[in-house]
Amino acid sequence: MMQWNGKPYHSLDYMLRQRFGEKVYKVTLNGGMSCPNRDGTLGHRGCIFCSEGGSGDFAADASLSISQQIESQIALLSEKRPIHKYIAYFQAYTNTYAPVDYLRKIFTEALSHPQIAALSIGTRPDCLGDEVIDLLSELNRQKPVWVELGLQTIHETTAEYIRRGYPLITFETAVQALRREGIEVIVHTILGLPGENCKDILATMEYLNTKDIQGIKLQLLHVLRGTDLALDYEKGSFRVLERDEYLDLVIQCLEHLDPGIVIHRVTGDGPKELLTAPVWAARKREVLNLLHHRMKEYKSFQGKALIPHT
Repeated sequence: MMQWNGKPYHSLDYMLRQRFGEKVYKVTLNGGMSCPNRDGTLGHRGCIFCSEGGSGDFAADASLSISQQIESQIALLSEKRPIHKYIAYFQAYTNTYAPVDYLRKIFTEALSHPQIAALSIGTRPDCLGDEVIDLLSELNRQKPVWVELGLQTIHETTAEYIRRGYPLITFETAVQALRREGIEVIVHTILGLPGENCKDILATMEYLNTKDIQGIKLQLLHVLRGTDLALDYEKGSFRVLERDEYLDLVIQCLEHLDPGIVIHRVTGDGPKELLTAPVWAARKREVLNLLHHRMKEYKSFQGKALIPHT
């Protein structure tokens, strides 16, 4: 079986080395924004799985300027290894949910840092108006701009349960608008959502094969303390995936995904102080090692995702 930087699939690490000529790390930034699912526009409690940190629990201190956030994270990362290039990742909450002038200021500040090679923006498909798209298009001509969209699932019943707050057509419209401007799209999916089985999850993968997306994150469902999802879990409304179940599910997803889609993530690591379940997810390195070992032994694994486009 061929390997790409030690991984038997088209990994983010492989893509970054091909594109930038060396290993590239992310610095996670906080633009100080909120979310329409929290400020009352759509709701007040956010998506059912989202922590108070708005999925930005590992992001830098929002009280610092963007340049200071970048420098503080570079200082931490470069203590252990020589690194020359970074991706500025705006992660916390919805990072296009602000006036365009403010977005221009913080995104330009990030891109102007000499060690920042690309900009990655986590947001919602319903927060990408024409002015925002125009701004991202302009910035994309300076350095690569990626937009990460939280889809999670294509199934409307599940989307309603998790309080996603927008229909699937909104996602499709956002992808089309971004791709018209040459902006790369990365899609977040969650594996193990209550009520979804393997067939449902693979249907989401097959759907994404038909869309013009460039990357995907396969995120294990985490139950985090303080979320409404945790309340349902404590009531016994659903169960989380066991480790072996998850590993097999990830392999099936990789088999189904188009080889042109870069695999940005195959698990996840929620903050340990908040993680209620599954507890095995806290050992991320162990999970990844087991996944790669299992893929080598999985005789039927002839997945398309093994052969990236060149």
